[in-house]
Amino acid sequence: MHDRGNSQSLPTGFTALGIFFFFGAAMALLAGCTLFWPGSALDRVWQLNPNAHTQMAPIGRKVGSLFLLLSIVLLLTGIGWLKRRRWGWILAVIIIITELLGGLMNIYLGDYLRGLVGLIIVAALLYYLFRPAVRGVFEGGAASSA
Repeated sequence: MHDRGNSQSLPTGFTALGIFFFFGAAMALLAGCTLFWPGSALDRVWQLNPNAHTQMAPIGRKVGSLFLLLSIVLLLTGIGWLKRRRWGWILAVIIIITELLGGLMNIYLGDYLRGLVGLIIVAALLYYLFRPAVRGVFEGGAASSA
């Protein structure tokens, strides 16, 4: 009955990946806010990737809305992941598969290095997500409950 707080050891990297989802949510929120409401002090963050800002700024509100939606999905994924809910694992898989499509798009557009590095990272993450030790954390009645 006390399955969530048990002494079951989590797979290596489990908590780190959960924290990564929260970090991704924060970054997507930041990008979304700066694109949806341009002209704030937060715009300085685009100095880290000025090319991306140049490409996205003309469609700011549209792409900003998508980033805001992504931030919500990543936040939910992080919560579900760290609470060991099956839906958290499913969201994680969907997000990583979406990144796979991004890597393939980079290759198609001629950005081979970025695309290949992205595909390697995606492959490693999918391997991790589908490992029995990781999947096992999310299986069972208590792990699937709300």
